[in-house]
Amino acid sequence: QVQLVESGGGLVQAGGSLRLSCAASGRTFSSYGLGWFRQAPGKEREFVAAIRWSGGSSYYADSVKGRFTISRDNAKNTVYLQMNSLKPEDTAVYYCAGGVYTAPFFPSSWGQGTQVTVSS
Repeated sequence: QVQLVESGGGLVQAGGSLRLSCAASGRTFSSYGLGWFRQAPGKEREFVAAIRWSGGSSYYADSVKGRFTISRDNAKNTVYLQMNSLKPEDTAVYYCAGGVYTAPFFPSSWGQGTQVTVSS
């Protein structure tokens, strides 16, 4: 089982930027992937982005494409989500997730979540 710990959430004005981090510990494998999901109040959890641990291929939800960038640092066992041009509708709890890298992505491990609030 992989343990995931997020950090980097906070309050930002519309148009601003934030970077989320997710530190992973435990056993992974070549086809492992890490990703981000988010859940806004009163809404279902939705996929944001995912990246393959080996090779670095990635994909995004249409709602964040061109604004968010997912990346990883294998030496630090950490995945990042750089969020630019933030909008109030990006406000949500963001969860780091891990599992076999597929599209769509169905993680088997989850972090505790970090709050992102974008003010208008």
